[in-house]
Amino acid sequence: MRPVSVAPPLPADVPPALEACDIRHGFAGTEVLHGVSLAVRRGEVVAVTGPSGSGKSTLLHLLGGLDLPQHGEIWWDGVRADTLDTQARATRRAGRLGLVFQHHYLLEDLSVMQNVRVPGMLSGQADQGWALALLERVGLAGRAGDLPGVLSGGERQRVAVARALACAPAVVLADEPTGSLDRVNAETVASLLVALAREQGAGVLLVTHDDHLAAYADRTLHLLDGHIQDQARFTAPL
Repeated sequence: MRPVSVAPPLPADVPPALEACDIRHGFAGTEVLHGVSLAVRRGEVVAVTGPSGSGKSTLLHLLGGLDLPQHGEIWWDGVRADTLDTQARATRRAGRLGLVFQHHYLLEDLSVMQNVRVPGMLSGQADQGWALALLERVGLAGRAGDLPGVLSGGERQRVAVARALACAPAVVLADEPTGSLDRVNAETVASLLVALAREQGAGVLLVTHDDHLAAYADRTLHLLDGHIQDQARFTAPL
């Protein structure tokens, strides 16, 4: 897998598209995340790596507002998300965040086009023309009227990528987005996700244990024993 080019440095005064400050969270009295802080700027690709059970998916769910941290702050494009009520958080998430998971989570009774338009309908930004343009970019414009059940695994995940970008989000959160795909389809999905996000000026946070996927990132954060470390910035080989 050949990594994409590294994003140019952004001015220091550009606010993060996503920021977490001193996040602490646990289950049944056991703390899993110990004061995790990170930031992702628009146009930047950041990978979070770590062994299974290190808290990567828990962190992503907190960053995406799917759960609330027991301590700390989460900011989406300058707005503190963890203090919003459930409805306000869901509406803002639909408009400002794109989510891609290992399983595509497409709605099986809706067409490919309808699936891509779901975030826009939730946030009041539905645009069929833009949804079709995204399907063209992922090579599936000809399948817009099909139901997910007739698509291959790689095609379904490409629809999930288009759906995540449908509202031109500030940041895309991707949790093992290629984990269920073979290597060829994994490379296709990863390169599309990063390229399309950068075209839109969105940041990307990749949560993965796959070194091939992490190689697409500008920098890597390693999560171990509930603590996060900033690794050296990745430079693509010639």
